[in-house]
Amino acid sequence: MKTIYQSTVDTFREIEESQNGSWIKLVNPTQKESLVIADRYNIDIEDLRAPLDLEERSRITVEDNYTMILVDIPMLEDRNKKEWYTTIPLGIIITNEVLITTCLQETRVLDDFENGRVKDFYTFMKTRFIFQILYKNAKVYLQYLRAIDRKSSEVEKKLHQSTKNEELIELLELEKSLVYFTTSLRTNERVLEKLVKLKSIKKYPDDEDLLEDTIVENQQAMEMASIYGNILSGMMDAFASVISNNQNIIMKVLALITIVMSIPTMIFSAYGMNVEGKGMPFAESPFGFWIIICISFVISIFTTVYFIWKKWF
Repeated sequence: MKTIYQSTVDTFREIEESQNGSWIKLVNPTQKESLVIADRYNIDIEDLRAPLDLEERSRITVEDNYTMILVDIPMLEDRNKKEWYTTIPLGIIITNEVLITTCLQETRVLDDFENGRVKDFYTFMKTRFIFQILYKNAKVYLQYLRAIDRKSSEVEKKLHQSTKNEELIELLELEKSLVYFTTSLRTNERVLEKLVKLKSIKKYPDDEDLLEDTIVENQQAMEMASIYGNILSGMMDAFASVISNNQNIIMKVLALITIVMSIPTMIFSAYGMNVEGKGMPFAESPFGFWIIICISFVISIFTTVYFIWKKWF
């Protein structure tokens, strides 16, 4: 899908045909759409379609007619019927005429630009636009990291009494998301460091300040991802032991109940044997049945009290 936007000092609108200073947004473009854009702006088709490959790594490619910046952006993904976090590539190509973004899916990173909610955003100010996208990307990482922290706290509360694996699986998914984030943020950092030295993109003083802010935000996101990852890893180990311990407690209680219940069972079994009544205590007494019941009950109560005294229950 291809969408073209053009802004002036006062307006921001969608247009039909690209002009100088416009923004071409490609979302999972077809081969035909990619070929048209590549031919018109003399872009290598492989570079234009590189962000559609989920395995592509963040990098900067400098050619005679354009410069391509490839970074990883955070996304929501359905796994095990729940929303979790992952990363996908976003390509930003700057030419003499236009700026092109290409991605496999719609993304939160570009939503605010489309909806006109970004301050001092103009499509014809291509350098600033690039740095604004990268800054917004770092901000989205921070938002998703805080959401991961909140989710891990919710799962932690459930785990205290859990004997199932469901909560551990949720922690595993969160840990997997943090691995994606940490890896992507590190590669993005290398891109940002290279942008500082890159001369093919002209930088103005305000743009350099924005780039520095972006680097700071990206570093903060890396630190948060590392901290949350270490916390989750320790939490996984601790609560795996908690779940195992909870199961052992339940098995111990069931075993003690079985012992208590086996006492009257053994007595009743003895009286159920096919032997002469004269050899069985209380067999000839009219109250023999109730006496046996009482004896079984007393022994069971005594055993239960003993277990409680030993703090086994």
